[in-house]
Amino acid sequence: MRRRELIAVLGGAAAWPFAARAQQPMPVVGFLNPASAQSYARQLAAFLKGLRETGFTDSDNVKIEYRWAEGQNDRLRAMAEDLVRRNVAVIAATSTPATLAAKAATTTIPIIFETGGDPIDLGLVFSLSRPGANVTGVTQTNVELVPKRLQLMHELLPTAHVMAFLVNSADGSLAAAYAREAKEAAQTLGLELHVLDAGTDRALEEVFAKLSQLRAAGLVVGGGAFLTSRSVQIATLALRHAVPAIFQGREFTAAGGLVSYGSDIAESYRLAGVYTGRILKGDKPANLPVQQATKVEFYVNLKTAKTFGITVPLPLSGRADELIE
Repeated sequence: MRRRELIAVLGGAAAWPFAARAQQPMPVVGFLNPASAQSYARQLAAFLKGLRETGFTDSDNVKIEYRWAEGQNDRLRAMAEDLVRRNVAVIAATSTPATLAAKAATTTIPIIFETGGDPIDLGLVFSLSRPGANVTGVTQTNVELVPKRLQLMHELLPTAHVMAFLVNSADGSLAAAYAREAKEAAQTLGLELHVLDAGTDRALEEVFAKLSQLRAAGLVVGGGAFLTSRSVQIATLALRHAVPAIFQGREFTAAGGLVSYGSDIAESYRLAGVYTGRILKGDKPANLPVQQATKVEFYVNLKTAKTFGITVPLPLSGRADELIE
């Protein structure tokens, strides 16, 4: 073989690995959520930020297959099974119902969850430090914070004896956990508590129409994907019906809700994005301990308090991360 031909052959051989790498398909992440892209824009942005922190950018070196159930939890199982058929590299199941659907659909594809409940009680993992199997993720402390929300409302309405508590029964075991915590806290505080259910926009309207009939002085909102995605709507309804209400997230108080107290949900989604990226890099779910987003945010809308004739105690306002006026 001539020298020039040999150099050409060797040069081509050296380029093969680069060509092969260039032709390799991008890894695919399945993103499963019960709500909508519009209502979860802030959470999704936080998830993508976490992915970027591990070196992955959507449509650049990773492809994300989004599955939004648009408030219809009964669609989640089929969506999860579709992602499994597509053989995605990892499923980011961002809510308790989405995680349960993904867990039922596969025992092999890694699942990264984001939930407001206890992952052990929900049957997602064996332990927080050693999850086992193919599931791990991030948990907020929102179930544990329900008693504190009721206590805060009691501090703002010290003469009230009747309160209402809102959950979405479609959240299953998570809704049951929220309700259980609320009932125990109400008993401790000596309050009569009415547990109400809403999983649709129409049901939300009906809940607020019913509050006056129940003589409920205030409303405490539990959590879950549907209710979280309707935080602005709930705040608007609370203002319209003159009902002091407490929920989670600054969006709620910025929209006119009286008080918000809950975990930093954006931080929880960011951590889920980081874990998703680590799976793409080769980490195994069984070796990644469940993370807990422990940062709690507390906001008070003083303008709404004034509208309702509520005096916010100085010690309470002094503990707030922000007073909205």
